[in-house]
Amino acid sequence: MGLQPLEFSDCYLDSPWFRERVRAHEAELEKTNKFIKELLKDGKNLIAATKNLSAAQRKFAHSLRDFKFEFIGDAETDDERYIDASLHEFSNFLKNLEEQREILALSVTETLIKPLERFRKEQLGAVKEEKKKFDKETEKNYSLLEKHLNLSAKKKELQLQEADNQVEHNRKHFYELSLEYVCKLQEIQERKKFECVEPVLSFFQGLFTFYHQGYELAKDFNHYKTTLQINIQNTRNRFEGTRSEVEELMNKIRRNPQEHKRANNFTMEGYLYVQEKRPAPFGSSWVKHYCTYRKETKKFTMIPFEHRSGGKAGDEELFILTYCTKRNTDTIDRRFCFDLEASDRPGVPVTMQAFSEEDRKLWMEALDGKEAVSDIFLIPALFFSERHNCAQLDKIGFTVIKKCISAVETRGINDQGLYRVVGVSSKVQRLLTLLMDAKTCNEVDLENSVDWEVKTITSAMKQYLRSLPEPLMTYELHGEFIVPAKSGSPESRVNAVHFLVHKLPEKNKEMLEILVKHLANVSKHAKRNLMTVANLGVVFGPTLMRPQEETVAAIMDLKFQNIVVEILIENHEKIFKTLPDATFPEPISMSVSPPNAPPRQSRRQGQRIKRPLAVYNLCLELDDADSHSSPRDDTPTGSMDSLSSQSPTPAFSSSPPGLLDGNHLIMDSGDLAAWTTNLPGQSRPSMVSWMNTPSANSAATNTIPSTFFFSNPATGSDRAVESVTHRKAKAVYPCEAEHSSELSFQIGAIFEDVQFSREPGWLEGTLNGKRGLIPQNYVQFL
Repeated sequence: MGLQPLEFSDCYLDSPWFRERVRAHEAELEKTNKFIKELLKDGKNLIAATKNLSAAQRKFAHSLRDFKFEFIGDAETDDERYIDASLHEFSNFLKNLEEQREILALSVTETLIKPLERFRKEQLGAVKEEKKKFDKETEKNYSLLEKHLNLSAKKKELQLQEADNQVEHNRKHFYELSLEYVCKLQEIQERKKFECVEPVLSFFQGLFTFYHQGYELAKDFNHYKTTLQINIQNTRNRFEGTRSEVEELMNKIRRNPQEHKRANNFTMEGYLYVQEKRPAPFGSSWVKHYCTYRKETKKFTMIPFEHRSGGKAGDEELFILTYCTKRNTDTIDRRFCFDLEASDRPGVPVTMQAFSEEDRKLWMEALDGKEAVSDIFLIPALFFSERHNCAQLDKIGFTVIKKCISAVETRGINDQGLYRVVGVSSKVQRLLTLLMDAKTCNEVDLENSVDWEVKTITSAMKQYLRSLPEPLMTYELHGEFIVPAKSGSPESRVNAVHFLVHKLPEKNKEMLEILVKHLANVSKHAKRNLMTVANLGVVFGPTLMRPQEETVAAIMDLKFQNIVVEILIENHEKIFKTLPDATFPEPISMSVSPPNAPPRQSRRQGQRIKRPLAVYNLCLELDDADSHSSPRDDTPTGSMDSLSSQSPTPAFSSSPPGLLDGNHLIMDSGDLAAWTTNLPGQSRPSMVSWMNTPSANSAATNTIPSTFFFSNPATGSDRAVESVTHRKAKAVYPCEAEHSSELSFQIGAIFEDVQFSREPGWLEGTLNGKRGLIPQNYVQFL
């Protein structure tokens, strides 16, 4: 479990649990601050002295390995997990450089030191300043409140009114500052991952550039670097979307705090001052308690709490309420007071003081006191009350969506930033008005008219979907869709979403199918429009899914909504054209081999090619030299296909460390041994592309001989090694895939075009049109 979300509504309660969550966030930021300070110190050591390079690298690697970012909520996305894991990966890479004594250029100051110092100064420093103001305002607020509550009720009404106004003004200022501080805390928690990791990524570029002999190994790291860039970009994109939603929620709560009171088990809760009587002649004292009351059970709890010490000032006290009576000012020298009597202490009332007359009325109503007030403040209003509910899934609705999709695919399928670029609000509203009127809908020509820009059409379509009474994927199934996006294997995620889509109402499912098919078409043109599956998930996640109650915790699940949409787009043919299993798919265990099956070759994460000189290339942008080894070289960095249903495990380039020339792979014999014994466990892209020429692959024979020449510098001679690639094989054991790059199959399955993989113990073949990895000892060749 990560850090608890800080709900804006809790700023108005200022409960002990809220304060504890705030302190947890502050402690995490302090830990991050210390980590950055240590990292900066280590980086400067690397620049300062070549003779201390090895020791500084070990310390730097140790810092990276031991630190882990905490996250908000109950789960991380795959992107966030791999960003967290990247620090450990960087640590492993540095260990391979430990014995290197080469002189490094001092250019890392611009790529590592300054960005981290800037983040620490501008971001973490800003939070520290906000904390000082928050603590100061807390002290001021409650000190003024205590002073105010000590005012005698016998003072002139004008004086009392003026004092009330001053306290209320100060309280509003305190709540404003509290909201801003909570927002800043959560923003920096989300920002720190990419703000801290990106400079490290830049630093690696400068660090490894100076190791000339590490060129081949740099290619091995290229795919991991690209994947991490995608992880960071995806996380950044989701952060931007989440930040805007959080700010919107904060502003809504600022405008009307009572309407956004979170539903919970308590009928009423908040701070009260409790009168504690002392022996004569000491009189009595008033102690602040955080009180909660459940009307169903009549249980009333009190926790003494002192904000100065930042913790509980005593044990929790619980009693069963029997009655509540208002205290008039002629019976006590304090205002806003009422008496409670507990069932175990009959005849011994407890006197309590609320913060204001309105506060007392709320408590009296909740406690069934003598006065009753309207319960308008006790019932949270639905946060969608401001939403327009005129859109419906009717004939007009389907016509609107189909007309918009047809126009987009005809006119703007290649427009850069399609669906990200927003239209002018007035034009969007005018178009929606025309489209949603049965009299004018058919007259609107979106495909040929120049009056309506593509961005106006896309914005109108998104606005229409957001205006539905409930989201297209329904409130009822919202939580169920989120669950598989947080855990499970890629296959189990797809199966779960497949099952849930078919639980949707028929009209919802029909509309969703039309839309997702269109989005899949948009993603196919990502080379031109830059709208990859991941980018479309960011745009349409909040449009197709939204929770019924708007909270910070729900907003933190936005990234998982995006993943669900990515799964829909990537697997739309299976999800909408086939029926799911009859029962809800449980998460599939991927770690157990089938009964009676031989063990599969281990592909443990973290394996790396070991070389005397370990060099990696961490350039921040792909250049021409990189493009030939990248599995998707035509897709912009940070805007590649989604990694939702296919986990973004670090991978290496498709070529072994050596010189490739047609069918002939020339490498040093020592390199061959290192390469064949230390193949990367997570390598997946085009693993056999280097083994055979296209003409060889198209041959109709069952076996293809491929010759590899390995150069031995000691003798000056070349050694030829011949490999045989079989075309067909039959499964002799069943197998459940452990990764999206592997095939699942039953006994007797026939594989086509079977070739030896670059990983020992693995083959690559095609089954039912899908190509993937096969454990070699699970099949026999035909």
